[in-house]
Formats: sequence, structure tokens, C-alpha cells
Amino acid sequence: MSDKDKKAFALRINPALLKEIEQWAADEFRSTNGQIEYLLNEALKARKRKVSKKDA
Repeated sequence: MSDKDKKAFALRINPALLKEIEQWAADEFRSTNGQIEYLLNEALKARKRKVSKKDA
């Protein structure tokens, strides 16, 4: 997905949590935005696996 296909929105986040995410992003050579997007994608994948196991 290109950047022009992405939707921007405001995110209110606890400053301590943001600092942790910023550090994690730096450790993995990602931007903070990229890290948040990565974490959300991983959470969605895990949820889909969990839901599909429940259906089986």
C-alpha cells in the first residue's frame, strides 16, 4: 500500500507508552508510525488466527 492510499488520523496516546513505542521502533529500525502500523497488523493477524481456530 502506498502512502497516498493511507488515511491519516489523530491518535491520543499516553506519553510513557509513546516513549516505549519510539524506543522499540528505533531498536527495529522503523519509524514510530511504522512501528504502530506493524503492531496493529500483527494484532489483527493474531486475532484472525484465533477466530479461525474458534470456528474449526
